[in-house]
Order: sequence, then C-alpha cells, then structure tokens
Amino acid sequence: MSEVNTVQEELVPQGDQANTAVSATAPTADSAKPAPAKTAKPEAKTEGKNDVQQTSAKASKGKAAKAAKPTAPEKQTDAATRSNQSQAVPMTRKPPLKTKFYEETLSKLQIELVKLQEWIKFKKLKVVVLFEGRDAAGKGGTIKRITESLSPRVTRVAALPAPTDREQTQWYFQRYVQHLPAGGEMVLFDRSWYNRAGVERVMGFCTEEEYREFLRTCPEFERMLVRSGIILIKYWFSVSNEEQERRFQKRIFHPEKHWKLSPMDLESRARWVEYSKAKDAMFAHTDIKQAPWYVVDGDDKKRARLNVITHLLNMIDYEDLTPEPIVLPPRQDEHGYVRPPLSDQTFIPEVY
Repeated sequence: MSEVNTVQEELVPQGDQANTAVSATAPTADSAKPAPAKTAKPEAKTEGKNDVQQTSAKASKGKAAKAAKPTAPEKQTDAATRSNQSQAVPMTRKPPLKTKFYEETLSKLQIELVKLQEWIKFKKLKVVVLFEGRDAAGKGGTIKRITESLSPRVTRVAALPAPTDREQTQWYFQRYVQHLPAGGEMVLFDRSWYNRAGVERVMGFCTEEEYREFLRTCPEFERMLVRSGIILIKYWFSVSNEEQERRFQKRIFHPEKHWKLSPMDLESRARWVEYSKAKDAMFAHTDIKQAPWYVVDGDDKKRARLNVITHLLNMIDYEDLTPEPIVLPPRQDEHGYVRPPLSDQTFIPEVY
C-alpha cells in the first residue's frame, strides 16, 4: 500500500503530570503500613518475675502497636490515590489545526484517494461506505472532500430522499439494493438503511414490529453483502451538544446554509436523548464483526475529515497504479477547415 501521512487524533489526558507526581510521592497501601516489629510472646507470669521486666515488656508492645498503625495523613493519602485511580481522567481537546497544514495534508490524502480509485477500478472491487450520525456532525463535508478529486463514474454518492408510496410497500432494503456498486465502483451512502433505526424509530415513521424486524434482519443483510464480495465500511459521526447547537445557529443566520436545516433537524435537536437511546440500541444489534461501526469525533471538522480519509485508505490494501508521464499527440492539421463565424453562435453575457 502507498504510504499515507496519518494524522494522530488521540486525546491528551488532562493532569497527567499531576497524577504522575501523586503516584510517585504518595505511599502505596503496602508501603504505608510498615511491618510490625516482631516481639517475643510474653511467657506466663511466674512468681520470680520482677517489676522491671514487666514494665519493659509493656513498653515494647506499645511501640510495636504504634509502628503498625498508619498515621492519619498516610490514610488520607492512600484514599486520595485510590480515588484518583477510580475516577475517569478528564480529556482535553487538541488545538485547532492550522489551515495551511490542513490543506497540505488534505491534498496529499486526496492524491492517495485517486490511487485507491484506480485500484478499485483495476481490481473490480465493490466498496460501500456508510455515513451516519447526528445532524450537523460533518458527514456531508467529509463526503465532499472524498469525492471532489475522484471520478463520478467510479465513485458515486447515494443520498436518497424520503421513500415514495410505492417504495413504502417494498421490502425495506429494496430501495437501497439498487444503489449498490458493481465491480470497479465505490458508493458513499449519505445516510442509509439505518434511517429505520434512527429517524424512523424516534419520529414514529415505522411500527414497533418493523423496527424489531430491522434489528433482526440488518446484521444478516450486511453479512450477505460481505459474503458477496462487497467491502462494507460504516462510519458514525458523533458531535457534542454544544457544537451541534453552534452549527445549527450558524445555519440559521447564513442564507447559503438554510437548506441544511430541515424540520427533521430541528426535531432531532429537541429529541436529543431519544436519538441517543436509539443509537445505543442500533450499535448493540448491528456492531458486528463482519461490519463494525467506526466512530468519528466530529467536533473538529478538519481533524474529522483527515481522520476518516486516512482510515478509509488504510481499510483497503491498494497499490499505486499511476501511469507513466503522458505525452500529448500533435494536433491534426486543419486541411482547409474553415470555422463558422462567431456571430452565428450565441454566447452568454460577459458580466464579469
């Protein structure tokens, strides 16, 4: 496979140095409790013992008891150490990527996508990539960055509208099957058959029986696709409550983004918890070994795009089929050809 510059996306735990210092200085449970001093068991009293021997034996026992008992500060330190270990370490975001670095990295990754496209075409592969997730999580922007350098004859985007009356009477997966790729094609589903597990479930567009049947059927359906030779990759774009709110507000006040804010988007915002429960149930039933879910942190759009493209490239073992440098042939001689006058043609107005 051609080398891909991977952008690291691991979150940096906050307070690592503090925790390291605590663990280095704070005594552990074993070290905080020194071993009690071994003393000989007092023998039975005899009439010949004097008072000095009795007094020294009591003093020795008292010192051993004090040495074995940890002090109050040691107890508090042990409790604090155990509390730090049991609590989850808070995570902090990395700083935003610089635009220059993002554009340069994206350009390199898009060149690799072209190589992947040629490999898919050459090997007659069938690739299906699903993009699911919260509204305004960045699915559409990622799809655009993937496809803008690729051929629409090889890479297609399937973004299906609401089903028609006829489609509602079909087998649920039937309207999606017709968009599956043939050999040498890659199809990106901007939302897919998982509509039933999400919006249809929450908004009541399907019955409880239809929903349960989907959860039973979907894993088998995807296993059939994989057995048929389709490479199935599923991405779930996650976004925080605060970031989704910010992006929705931006869509409201930007006229060129109004079309992105549908009534369903507003309803999904109002039913945040219900969508979360539906997503959890969907993962529990459909996160299968043959087609697992890959979660994308969508709060940082630039990082999310670079990470998804990098992961997609790493999911398929491809080779570089870049052809040799192309030499343009000489242009054909006109041989008496006379071009019609430009006044006979209708040109668009040159406003700019």
